[in-house]
Amino acid sequence: MEQRPGGRSARVRDAVRQATLAELAEQGYGGLTVENVAIRSGVHKTTVYRRWGSVEGLIADALGIAREEPWPIPDTGSFQEDLREIVLLVQRGFADPVAGPISTAFVTAAAQSGDAARSLHDFFTARHEQAAEVVRRAVERGEVPAGTDGAEVIRMAVAPIYYRLFVTHEPVTEHDAIRAADAATVAARAGVIR
Repeated sequence: MEQRPGGRSARVRDAVRQATLAELAEQGYGGLTVENVAIRSGVHKTTVYRRWGSVEGLIADALGIAREEPWPIPDTGSFQEDLREIVLLVQRGFADPVAGPISTAFVTAAAQSGDAARSLHDFFTARHEQAAEVVRRAVERGEVPAGTDGAEVIRMAVAPIYYRLFVTHEPVTEHDAIRAADAATVAARAGVIR
């Protein structure tokens, strides 16, 4: 779907995206419907079906837009502190009363829909590449060996958060987040993440 940067098309897309996020926050993936997004956005249901096709299309578009948004990448001057900040950002995002249910709904959607899974994969690929900047800087400062796979370091650091939330359904504290970041820091410094 080609969009002009402004005008009605952009307003419709933004209204539908905002409605999708609001519905995900309130209803979760299981309660997300095209009809409710249409009502909330003020966009006619046939327009939503024509442009997005389904709930999966709404999810994919919301993730696509989110993928393009910049992510705050810390620059504390310390690899370990930067990695801690990234993992804490993820942990706090899931704990946030507004953002948390939306993020949870995206992961739930990906578990139930191939289209949503592909969109979430693309979203995470972009985020991991953005966050890998902390590893590139750490290599330049000599904190981790050259050849360290930055995106893989980020995956390793945040994976325990997702495991606890979506596999074992345990709470995730800031202490848990810091411990995960520290474990990834040790592995990266040892040169095992290439």
